[in-house]
Amino acid sequence: MMPARTGLRAAYALPDRATPRIRMNFVESLDGAVTLAGRSGGLGGQTDRVLMQVLRAMADVVLIGAGTVRAEGYGGIRVAGDDAAWRLENGLSPQPRLAVVSHDLDLDPGHPVFADAESRPLLITHAGAPPGRREELSHVADVVVAGAASVDLIEMRDELARRGMPQILCEGGPHLFGSLLDAGVVDEVCVTLAPRLIGGRAGRIVQGAGEADRHGQLAGVLTDDEGYVFLRYRTR
Repeated sequence: MMPARTGLRAAYALPDRATPRIRMNFVESLDGAVTLAGRSGGLGGQTDRVLMQVLRAMADVVLIGAGTVRAEGYGGIRVAGDDAAWRLENGLSPQPRLAVVSHDLDLDPGHPVFADAESRPLLITHAGAPPGRREELSHVADVVVAGAASVDLIEMRDELARRGMPQILCEGGPHLFGSLLDAGVVDEVCVTLAPRLIGGRAGRIVQGAGEADRHGQLAGVLTDDEGYVFLRYRTR
């Protein structure tokens, strides 16, 4: 049976909202594919789509890499209905903010991620990013500088917390996940295991991270009637 929203909220409840936390959310196939036909959305089922909204509703900010914005066609994210009501009942803003991490600022100011945003997005970059691009994109997003020559993800996390957004949900992509792992700032990993065998050349949920034996502690397992498995691991 598909877990109800109330069951998902209980299963993924945060122990507190004050401690800065980065939670990852990914879907992958039985054979480890993170995309189908180049996009992750084709792998998910009904419960996975509901869970995404529940996790977004719990977050202060949803973090994504610029490559994922381009590949997945992100527009403005929005929680609605019961999820929006839950946020208001728990003293949160009506919508989570959206933050995009970009090293070179190769983004179109007219992209739907900016144009269709429910609230003004954040753009995370570094001091060495092209100043002309920073100026252009500052008209459509709040630019946050974290790091000198590359994005400092620890500084980013701490700055978001200072701005009242300690609970971060990262939806990818794999290279951003890898960078967060290398920086040692991943606190929790939520993985939906899709009952699909994809083959092909699809990548893994992590790319670019240095090899290391990083242990996770199983914090929860759910299943639904479509055969999906929902795993939650604490990593710090």
